[in-house]
Amino acid sequence: MPPQLASLICILFILYLFWVDCKKSDGPSKAVWIPFLWMFFAGSRYASAWLNLSTSNLSTLEMASIRNEGSPVDAATFLILIVAGVFNLYRKKINWTILLNQNKWLLLYFLYCGISITWSNSPFIAFKRVFKELGNPIMVLVILTEERPYETVGAILRHLAFVLLPLSLLFIKYYPELGRAYSYSGQQMYTGVGNQKNALGQICLIAAIYYSWQYFLNRNGDFIFELKSNIMDILLIGMIAYLLYMAQSATSLVCSVLAVFLFFVSRIKLIANKPGRILVFMVVVSSVFFVMDATMDVKDAMIEALGRDKSLTSRVPIWQTLGALFEEFSISPFVGAGYQSFWAGDNLIKIWTRLDAGIIQAHNGYFEQYLNLGYMGVGFIGLIVLSALLKIRRHLEVDYASAMLRLCFIVIALIYNFTEASFYGINNIWVLLLIGVIEIPNKGSFY
Repeated sequence: MPPQLASLICILFILYLFWVDCKKSDGPSKAVWIPFLWMFFAGSRYASAWLNLSTSNLSTLEMASIRNEGSPVDAATFLILIVAGVFNLYRKKINWTILLNQNKWLLLYFLYCGISITWSNSPFIAFKRVFKELGNPIMVLVILTEERPYETVGAILRHLAFVLLPLSLLFIKYYPELGRAYSYSGQQMYTGVGNQKNALGQICLIAAIYYSWQYFLNRNGDFIFELKSNIMDILLIGMIAYLLYMAQSATSLVCSVLAVFLFFVSRIKLIANKPGRILVFMVVVSSVFFVMDATMDVKDAMIEALGRDKSLTSRVPIWQTLGALFEEFSISPFVGAGYQSFWAGDNLIKIWTRLDAGIIQAHNGYFEQYLNLGYMGVGFIGLIVLSALLKIRRHLEVDYASAMLRLCFIVIALIYNFTEASFYGINNIWVLLLIGVIEIPNKGSFY
């Protein structure tokens, strides 16, 4: 099939999906297109890459300079979305005192990120990154202040799947120069609309979370019967499975399976009748796993089953080098280098002389948090999650399906960050974690 014809079919398919979706329900307000676009760029490629303004075949010094300065097109795009989000929140007349009081740990964390600019080696770069970081909670608040917040979350995730899954298939099959790339070791990888294989895996993971939640918890009928009644959902779920296989992203595969398992277990009557039991179940399963891993090396067996090296040879040298550079830069382990400052300024050039140019994260969210914000940053993540889990425990009794979605976002984000860093930046796993942890007060006292 010619690429032009395939492109036309793909576009018509996407338009048809949106048309059918619009006929089913009234849907959220038009304002949710703001966070949709934010998550679209975060989940695929930034605006400059879509406009083919990205550069290649540059020296390490030139790449570091571009990384530090950023793209004016991307900066303008995210600024427009942030301003639009702020305007939307302003029009809603939110009672900020109540909202901030309900999310104290998150507020303190973002204040800490701002204060960390003062000890950054590149304060202007850190300031720009903190400002852009504020776009994440703004987008989340635009979503959660809708009339039906978690239906809105589902609508955005569904619409992202409508666009990103078919386009990824199109790129891989008919536009290999866009949908495929080569790793630093020279191996070909399938990227779809993402910029590397893990980005494609993340697209599939987020879609898998949505569809497993939708069919296990957000519908009243039988799972199989409901699924058979919607051929389009079957096609999209098939795309998720196929693209997960093509991406070869072990982290996304494991997280997708865990998300399906979590929603399946939550549907069992023994747990669904007493919603708080799901938290007990998670504690028990986690404890059993750690005991089995300590006695039978279950984790190593799982890693080998996924076709990965159990010694993590691709990660350990990076962590060792970064740890040595952390000491060489004389960074305080208590407060770190400053928000996203470990990989900024002259530090970035020094890092890339020891590691492959282009590596911009530690491939472990907890270690990455330590490098940038020290033990304080890691501690804040723990406190934010713990506080959210206590609130979700109450939410489970009120709106089981929505609370389970929040819980899934938190669990998946915590696991995902063992091999990828996503506790910061323009990153959809971070956005989902914020949706999970942010508590929206009672609407009666909220506005």
